Amino acid sequence: MRTVAELEERLSLPRPQLVADLGKLEGDIVVLGAGGKLGPSLVRLALRAIEAAGTTTKVIAVSRFTESGLADSLRLAGAEVHVADISSDAELTAVPEAANVVYLVGAKFGTAGREHATWATNTYLPGRVASRFPDSRIVALSTGNVYPFVPVGSGGAIETSPLEPVGEYAMSCLGRERILADASDRQGTPIALIRLNYAVEMRYGVLLDIASSVWHGEPVDVTTGHANVVWQGYANEVTLRALHHAASPPFVLNVTGPETISVRQIAQRFGQIFDREPVITGAELPTALLSNASECHRLFGYPDETLGAMVGDVAAWVSAGLPRHDKPTKFQRRDGRF
Repeated sequence: MRTVAELEERLSLPRPQLVADLGKLEGDIVVLGAGGKLGPSLVRLALRAIEAAGTTTKVIAVSRFTESGLADSLRLAGAEVHVADISSDAELTAVPEAANVVYLVGAKFGTAGREHATWATNTYLPGRVASRFPDSRIVALSTGNVYPFVPVGSGGAIETSPLEPVGEYAMSCLGRERILADASDRQGTPIALIRLNYAVEMRYGVLLDIASSVWHGEPVDVTTGHANVVWQGYANEVTLRALHHAASPPFVLNVTGPETISVRQIAQRFGQIFDREPVITGAELPTALLSNASECHRLFGYPDETLGAMVGDVAAWVSAGLPRHDKPTKFQRRDGRF
């Protein structure tokens, strides 16, 4: 992948399992937050899968669309674009009806000092969305940050592990889950909660954060010495296929890759590729934010991009100076402040 166009092509290439699942889906799909970091590639993936399935399902992309040209790009791909700020009651009410809702809206970065706004976006707004779509299937993006730090050798938290979020961002995300679970209980709304960490593509993610530090000769802190990563295209696929698993009470699923990666080893691998010695600081603590996604892999198969392939692609992207989202994951933070 040597251009943004090639990357977008790869992210939106549907596997046969997704084509089959969306071919069986009843009703249209509304994607709320379609203009964010994940939304455009998910919308394009859904459109291509629907086209391959030969159905007439519509994909309605809803966002404020502040990025120039994005709305037109999604229209050109076949989406029905609806420009709206769904934090407005009137604009949320005006969103078209659909049997299926994919909820991608969330606030993380820059939330320290604006905790009230974080809770409004991550906890209050999902409840309003659930009230707006009481009879729809809803798949809502959550995060592995709702779990506590666990021993590195544990294999990661599973879906039934205790929830002990660290910091207000993570607490607000647990609030989102609780509010949606309450709506599911009161209304019977079928819901799926996707606990994702950490998605990777060439323009952002844990691998890019490490590669950028090695490339620029900046320190790589290994205090939080381990993490999970997963290809963004796979995360999008699972999110869409989870529409068939939405239930009341909510279906909960960890989504990440099968490996527990060592930050030190990944930094050293990038150093080998770039032919420069990484600057390592700190010493690995025995715990990290880790999720076990074995249930996801049982239901949906393994990611189609291996860790080695992602490392190679990210390295090539960084060394070529190609565009990035400039949104570091801050996976190293242990205080929950983003």
